[in-house]
Amino acid sequence: MHANDIFILQFEEIRSRSIRIWKSIPEEMLNWKPDENALTCAEIIRHLLQAEFLFHQVLLGKGGHALVDLFNPFENKEFISVDDELEFAQSYRNEFLAYIKTISTEDLDNIEIDLLEAGGYKKNLGSMLLRIAYHESVHTGQLLNYMRTMDIERPMIWD
Repeated sequence: MHANDIFILQFEEIRSRSIRIWKSIPEEMLNWKPDENALTCAEIIRHLLQAEFLFHQVLLGKGGHALVDLFNPFENKEFISVDDELEFAQSYRNEFLAYIKTISTEDLDNIEIDLLEAGGYKKNLGSMLLRIAYHESVHTGQLLNYMRTMDIERPMIWD
């Protein structure tokens, strides 16, 4: 198995578990949040789908400057439903996964992604891909905690 295959497998595994959770949140609870400063369930879902698109742009441009004057298709889109969000984001997801398939093993170590100007960090491409996957995993856990707090059934994601 090549490194690209492992990255793709990891992104697919994480997303499949995220989708199980997202679709388990009752529609009437999508706007729930634990306090005034928190994101709602719907905002977390949007955040993750939008972040993947933005991370992809950062990877393509090798840094945060790629976001300057970028058209963000998620920015003014109304959240309708989980299914609508997934359908809307699917083409961007496909582009992101296709990009990962083009990365060479050398690129994983040698391409540097510079987010210092955006107040962030510098990471090699391989580390950035792991960070992107981790980002979704963390928010998936956050939504599970929301569901526990709402006292609603949580799906089994540990298969």
